[in-house]
Amino acid sequence: MENRSSASASAIKKAYWRLLPILFICYVIAYVDRNNVALAKLKMIDDLPSFTRNTETIFSLGQAAFFVGYLLLEIPGTLMVEKWSARKWICRIMVTWGIIASLTAVVKKPWHFYLLRFLLGLGEAGFFPGVIVYLTHWFPSRARARALAWFMIATPIAQVVSPKLSYYMLRIGTNETVNGQVIVHSKLLNLKGWQWMYIIWGLPAVLLGFVVFFLLTDRPQDAKWLTKEQSEALETELATERLNRKAVAGGHMVVFKALLNPKVLLLSVAYFFIVTGNYGIEIFLPTILKNWYRLSDSLLTWVLMIPPFGSLIGQLFIGWSSDRTKERRLHTAIPIIIGSTALGLTLIRNQPLASMILLFTATGVGTKAYLPAFWSLPSLFLTESAAAGSIGLINSVGNLGGAVGPLLLGVLKDRTGSFLPGILFLTISMGLSAAVIIMLRFNRGGSNQKKNISDGVDSRIESTDL
Repeated sequence: MENRSSASASAIKKAYWRLLPILFICYVIAYVDRNNVALAKLKMIDDLPSFTRNTETIFSLGQAAFFVGYLLLEIPGTLMVEKWSARKWICRIMVTWGIIASLTAVVKKPWHFYLLRFLLGLGEAGFFPGVIVYLTHWFPSRARARALAWFMIATPIAQVVSPKLSYYMLRIGTNETVNGQVIVHSKLLNLKGWQWMYIIWGLPAVLLGFVVFFLLTDRPQDAKWLTKEQSEALETELATERLNRKAVAGGHMVVFKALLNPKVLLLSVAYFFIVTGNYGIEIFLPTILKNWYRLSDSLLTWVLMIPPFGSLIGQLFIGWSSDRTKERRLHTAIPIIIGSTALGLTLIRNQPLASMILLFTATGVGTKAYLPAFWSLPSLFLTESAAAGSIGLINSVGNLGGAVGPLLLGVLKDRTGSFLPGILFLTISMGLSAAVIIMLRFNRGGSNQKKNISDGVDSRIESTDL
């Protein structure tokens, strides 16, 4: 029979291999469905005359509409994961967003686009913070940042995989010049490439919804793939951590009180500023590079695969280092400072394409690598529904930056004819995020918590090796 510490370690290792691959694939598809408009817009404007005037403003408003819908259901969706069932709620989310994402193929006018982006936000609301809460049901603090990192690297993986695959989809129904020769790509079922791109990326979400329903497990006590000793040991460790956090916080904190906690509000502000920078760059990077360097669609989609590698390496390193040192705040702030500095340097015009790509790669470190450490912060001082509601609030308020960043960048581009004023704004926004994070103070990964009571597992158990 395994002792309690080894049983808990075995359970965590099984959970890594059982749960994270499913969640990882779901997030890859979710991220592509949310952001593939950045490439689709390059072809939509050729087929939709109503999109050709104030193009950047129209697509920016569509992005804003997505995050308005996202805001409305974010907190309720996150609480559903805590109080009801992650498996059932994530299934519902994925089926809904997959259908709506596919329907974007039928847009004809800007208001169609705004409506479907708003509905997509409603459909996806609760997925990301719901998974963050769900992982707290499975991974104690000593392993949580690495678990978050393995989940969150889905975003750079999506950014690596999707451009070239989307390029081949976008060619359907278009004419392409290769080595001076015009190649005609026929329509498929009378649909153009950008329409197929929305459909092909949307349908896997529906299928994955059913995979989640049948293969995900809500809590260790429900997992038939764990032994009784493993599930009990892991549940005991997680319960002991919750008791310790309550002791440090002075008892249970209700959801409403948690939402007004100054640290929660400041984390929301910090997340807003960094997400403003993140989405402003992500949505407009294809357009920026095409505008500045006159790249062909083929070369552009190859180039777009490079910056995510910085995010990928950064997230894995920060997740590992943050868990090893039990430090979260500086592991959040330093990558953001790096990204803000790199983005500011892109304002120096007439640089070679290679140096610009290097700068945008470093920017990607700032807009993604901080995430595993950042999302470990709320659980340092909140538990259960208070943590779930607060994570939902931080994510929903923060994600309004996903509306503000692209909107301001698009409007400033249409008004000034240049991306530079918008990039300067995003640079400042990211710097403000780092400043807010540095101001905050937290208990160091639980090291200041009261000593475990009863037979709880010592929070200093050596980290599990994958």
